Amino acid sequence: MKTKDEVMRTVSRDVVVCDTTLRDGEQTAGIVFSNIEKYRIAQLLDEAGVPQIECGIPAMGGDEKKAVRHIAHMGLDASILGWNRADINDINSSIDCDVDSVAISMSSSDIHIENKLKKSRQWVLDKITESVSYAADHGLYISCNAEDASRADLMFLIDFAKAAKQAGASRIRYCDTIGREDPFTCYERVRTIINLVGIDIEMHTHNDFGMATANCMAGVKAGAKFMSTTVMGVGERSGNAPLEETVMACKHLFKRDTGIDTTKLRPLAEYVAVAANRPIHKAKPFLGSNCFAHEAGIHTDGVLKSHVNYEPYDPEEVGLERSIVIGKHSGRNTIVTYLAEKGVELDHEKAATLLEIVRKASVEMHRSMTPEELYALYKDMEAGVDIFDENQ
Repeated sequence: MKTKDEVMRTVSRDVVVCDTTLRDGEQTAGIVFSNIEKYRIAQLLDEAGVPQIECGIPAMGGDEKKAVRHIAHMGLDASILGWNRADINDINSSIDCDVDSVAISMSSSDIHIENKLKKSRQWVLDKITESVSYAADHGLYISCNAEDASRADLMFLIDFAKAAKQAGASRIRYCDTIGREDPFTCYERVRTIINLVGIDIEMHTHNDFGMATANCMAGVKAGAKFMSTTVMGVGERSGNAPLEETVMACKHLFKRDTGIDTTKLRPLAEYVAVAANRPIHKAKPFLGSNCFAHEAGIHTDGVLKSHVNYEPYDPEEVGLERSIVIGKHSGRNTIVTYLAEKGVELDHEKAATLLEIVRKASVEMHRSMTPEELYALYKDMEAGVDIFDENQ
């Protein structure tokens, strides 16, 4: 168990990832990780350089509490954080597990306060003060989660953040709980909280409108220091901001180093995909097999000349490989290059003829073709065989 000062050093980077695959990710309908899988996921997150892991909800007891305690004793470099309601009993459950950090969650919107809690704004502030103070007295690093922050009255959200800070919280988690925020509003609200309260902000965004990553990055742009992520974006309903997307966006779009080893992202995702029974879609940014697959003639020609023409980053950064696909949209240069590797030199006329055969064959097969199939088409062409003539 790390001391609060040690946790502060662990999360001292310019932009810090707090990954919640083991908590919010497992709250996805239909996903249940075994404890053995949880331990391996925690290990892989740590090996990738994730500085803080939100590993579960100790107050659930049973296997959940056992897993949280085990992860806290694995000797990982990462800070280990347990999730809690703003309740002393919940916090005691986290203390029992020897975590070094706690997330203390409380509704911040009037929608939740009136319809879910059936309490008042003052009751919310009192519970924050009580629970955060209790955790601070026990030497824990504290994130105070403003649930449904994106629908909260901004001035009350300021009061919420001030109460948490005064009681001992190190940061506020800005939760877009139902994924209804937009990047422009998000930027302004987060910037206002930072300016008026002077506390670190963590972005916890959901993807109901397909804006989880955009909202997370808007918050970072506004000055938020922490990003709450899940591997592949697994999470409730439409999911959360994906670890791989936020990290790579920080690196390439914002020039901000999260300290994450991006070459470890795909092995991590492959394990989570199996454990969660959620296959990686081939077009998934930074993870999918199609990220560096090129078929269109203009693109392929450009990539063969220099990858920077049509690739936003080097595939080696995320452990992927470039592939040139032969099919309906291929260009002549692709065919010439492929066959040159087999020692075949095509002149302009033969390359054009073969290209027409390739395109027609691809349409009939409803797919792209392998290099071996291309070579076979070339041999048939040279032998004068018309593969489309059923009488031959």
